[in-house]
Amino acid sequence: MHRGTSARSAHDILSMLECECRAAGVQLFLNTAIDEVRRNTGFVVRAGKTEFHAPAVVVATGGLSIPKMGATDFGYEVARQFGLAIRPTRAALVPLVLGVEDRSRYCDLAGVAADVVACFGKHRFREKMLITHRGLSGPAILQISSYWNKAQPIIIDLAPQRDVTAALRDLNSPRNLTAAKGAFRAVLANRLADRWLELHAPTNWKNSTLGALEHQAHQWAITPVDTEGYDKAEVTAGGVDTDELSAKTMESRNVRGLFFIGEVVDVTGHLGGFNFQWAWASGACAGWAL
Repeated sequence: MHRGTSARSAHDILSMLECECRAAGVQLFLNTAIDEVRRNTGFVVRAGKTEFHAPAVVVATGGLSIPKMGATDFGYEVARQFGLAIRPTRAALVPLVLGVEDRSRYCDLAGVAADVVACFGKHRFREKMLITHRGLSGPAILQISSYWNKAQPIIIDLAPQRDVTAALRDLNSPRNLTAAKGAFRAVLANRLADRWLELHAPTNWKNSTLGALEHQAHQWAITPVDTEGYDKAEVTAGGVDTDELSAKTMESRNVRGLFFIGEVVDVTGHLGGFNFQWAWASGACAGWAL
């Protein structure tokens, strides 16, 4: 099950599946490691001393995310064995790690969240950002991580659709760091507002400088050094190239009877159950074809 699925709903889904399998006469073999898949007139799947023979094989082995739950590259190995192209894999929907300097600046604020727009290239997500002990997480960061390229900055709008410094630019208002912190505290958690301003304090309080400060608040560029990897990734991006498969059945275009479904395929959705839906939908397509 993908993370994000509650324990209760996961239990209900598994119970439903077990009922459907029993009704269809499906045999379940648990804790069975597959050693080999080969093909002659049909498919032979070897597990230790046991061999299973079938006219078709459906590979639903998932990706590389969350290895402690048993994730492996077995599905990719099977695809390569039969000549299918594999798109490069990487951790996706995953927290980002900041460099040493940025960690020293921000990560003592671990647990502080903000409503932001996270951007990379043409991709934009307005969601919560969470500061962690090692970097950035939260829905906005997880979403943008699927598109982020290593060693390049992400752009964060700390105050979406807000003019934070408008009050400061009023000629009758005080213009100093204390006033600026008050303005930023209206849109950010106090500790984050204070820290960000301390690190980005303007050299003076002229309108032009305040305009530059406003722009920076909406275009904060920060460069992660890495992701938290497959251990904390919700999904794996990349996998079996979709060009290798029938869009209607998920069957290999060149190896009759060989199907790939779910996360092992190069399909990655957004947060919110889309990857779970993909697993079910692709499985249904293969099931109807069989």
